[in-house]
Amino acid sequence: MKRGDILLIGLVVVIALAFIIPRWFDRDSSEKNHNELRTAKITVDGKLFKEVELTQEEQTVEVENEHGLNILKIHDYGIEMIDADCPDKVCLSFGFVDRTGGTIICLPHKLMVEIQGPAEEDGIDATVK
Repeated sequence: MKRGDILLIGLVVVIALAFIIPRWFDRDSSEKNHNELRTAKITVDGKLFKEVELTQEEQTVEVENEHGLNILKIHDYGIEMIDADCPDKVCLSFGFVDRTGGTIICLPHKLMVEIQGPAEEDGIDATVK
Protein backbone atom coordinates (compact mmCIF):
# COMPACT_ATOMS: atom_id res chain seq x y z
CA MET A 1 0.00 0.00 0.00
CA LYS A 2 1.09 3.48 -0.78
CA ARG A 3 1.17 6.39 1.63
CA GLY A 4 -1.89 8.03 -0.04
CA ASP A 5 -3.95 4.84 0.41
CA ILE A 6 -3.18 4.74 4.13
CA LEU A 7 -4.11 8.40 4.53
CA LEU A 8 -7.39 7.86 2.68
CA ILE A 9 -8.30 4.83 4.81
CA GLY A 10 -7.40 6.73 7.99
CA LEU A 11 -9.55 9.69 6.92
CA VAL A 12 -12.54 7.43 6.24
CA VAL A 13 -12.15 5.76 9.66
CA VAL A 14 -11.95 9.13 11.46
CA ILE A 15 -15.08 10.41 9.68
CA ALA A 16 -16.97 7.20 10.50
CA LEU A 17 -16.00 7.47 14.17
CA ALA A 18 -17.15 11.09 14.24
CA PHE A 19 -20.67 9.87 13.43
CA ILE A 20 -20.65 6.76 15.65
CA ILE A 21 -19.14 8.06 18.92
CA PRO A 22 -21.88 10.65 19.70
CA ARG A 23 -24.49 7.88 19.49
CA TRP A 24 -22.70 5.94 22.24
CA PHE A 25 -23.07 8.87 24.65
CA ASP A 26 -26.76 9.39 23.79
CA ARG A 27 -27.56 5.69 23.85
CA ASP A 28 -30.48 5.81 26.30
CA SER A 29 -32.43 8.54 24.46
CA SER A 30 -34.69 5.95 22.85
CA GLU A 31 -35.34 4.49 26.30
CA LYS A 32 -36.41 7.95 27.50
CA ASN A 33 -38.94 8.15 24.68
CA HIS A 34 -40.42 4.76 25.57
CA ASN A 35 -40.64 5.53 29.26
CA GLU A 36 -42.84 8.57 28.64
CA LEU A 37 -46.51 7.76 29.03
CA ARG A 38 -48.33 7.39 25.74
CA THR A 39 -51.95 6.36 25.35
CA ALA A 40 -54.13 5.28 22.47
CA LYS A 41 -57.50 6.98 22.33
CA ILE A 42 -60.02 4.71 20.57
CA THR A 43 -63.15 6.41 19.29
CA VAL A 44 -66.14 4.92 17.47
CA ASP A 45 -68.44 7.27 15.57
CA GLY A 46 -66.79 10.25 17.29
CA LYS A 47 -67.46 8.93 20.82
CA LEU A 48 -64.74 7.68 23.14
CA PHE A 49 -64.76 3.88 23.27
CA LYS A 50 -61.64 3.26 25.35
CA GLU A 51 -58.32 4.82 26.23
CA VAL A 52 -55.44 2.37 26.73
CA GLU A 53 -51.86 2.83 27.87
CA LEU A 54 -49.23 1.72 25.36
CA THR A 55 -46.95 -0.75 27.13
CA GLN A 56 -44.19 -3.20 26.31
CA GLU A 57 -46.41 -6.16 27.21
CA GLU A 58 -48.74 -7.66 24.64
CA GLN A 59 -52.46 -7.09 24.99
CA THR A 60 -55.40 -7.14 22.61
CA VAL A 61 -58.42 -4.87 22.45
CA GLU A 62 -61.58 -5.96 20.65
CA VAL A 63 -63.78 -3.16 19.39
CA GLU A 64 -67.18 -4.59 18.52
CA ASN A 65 -70.15 -2.39 17.68
CA GLU A 66 -73.08 -2.22 15.28
CA HIS A 67 -70.67 -1.43 12.41
CA GLY A 68 -68.43 -4.48 12.87
CA LEU A 69 -65.43 -5.94 14.70
CA ASN A 70 -61.85 -4.66 14.87
CA ILE A 71 -59.01 -6.25 16.85
CA LEU A 72 -56.10 -4.09 17.99
CA LYS A 73 -52.80 -5.40 19.37
CA ILE A 74 -50.73 -3.33 21.81
CA HIS A 75 -47.05 -4.19 22.17
CA ASP A 76 -43.59 -2.55 22.22
CA TYR A 77 -45.10 0.81 23.26
CA GLY A 78 -47.24 0.99 20.12
CA ILE A 79 -50.46 -0.31 18.58
CA GLU A 80 -51.57 -1.98 15.36
CA MET A 81 -54.77 -3.27 13.81
CA ILE A 82 -54.42 -7.03 13.36
CA ASP A 83 -57.91 -7.98 12.19
CA ALA A 84 -61.09 -6.35 10.93
CA ASP A 85 -64.23 -7.66 9.29
CA CYS A 86 -64.70 -4.62 7.03
CA PRO A 87 -64.86 -5.33 3.28
CA ASP A 88 -61.82 -3.32 2.12
CA LYS A 89 -59.43 -3.99 5.08
CA VAL A 90 -57.55 -0.73 4.42
CA CYS A 91 -57.19 -0.24 8.18
CA LEU A 92 -54.81 -3.21 8.31
CA SER A 93 -52.36 -1.38 6.03
CA PHE A 94 -51.61 1.36 8.59
CA GLY A 95 -49.16 -1.00 10.29
CA PHE A 96 -47.54 -0.49 13.68
CA VAL A 97 -48.06 3.04 15.05
CA ASP A 98 -46.02 4.28 18.01
CA ARG A 99 -45.44 8.01 17.52
CA THR A 100 -47.48 10.78 19.13
CA GLY A 101 -50.13 11.95 16.68
CA GLY A 102 -50.12 8.69 14.73
CA THR A 103 -53.53 7.35 13.70
CA ILE A 104 -55.27 4.20 12.50
CA ILE A 105 -58.64 4.71 10.84
CA CYS A 106 -61.33 2.24 9.74
CA LEU A 107 -63.96 4.16 7.78
CA PRO A 108 -66.56 1.39 7.36
CA HIS A 109 -66.60 0.84 11.14
CA LYS A 110 -66.26 4.58 11.94
CA LEU A 111 -63.29 3.76 14.19
CA MET A 112 -60.26 5.95 14.88
CA VAL A 113 -57.22 5.20 17.02
CA GLU A 114 -55.00 8.17 17.88
CA ILE A 115 -51.73 8.11 19.82
CA GLN A 116 -51.53 10.79 22.49
CA GLY A 117 -48.60 11.75 24.65
CA PRO A 118 -45.68 14.13 24.88
CA ALA A 119 -44.86 15.94 21.64
CA GLU A 120 -41.84 14.66 19.76
CA GLU A 121 -39.23 17.15 18.68
CA ASP A 122 -38.33 16.32 15.10
CA GLY A 123 -37.37 19.86 14.22
CA ILE A 124 -38.59 22.00 11.36
CA ASP A 125 -39.35 20.13 8.16
CA ALA A 126 -39.68 23.18 5.92
CA THR A 127 -40.46 26.86 5.89
CA VAL A 128 -42.60 28.60 3.31
CA LYS A 129 -42.52 32.29 2.49
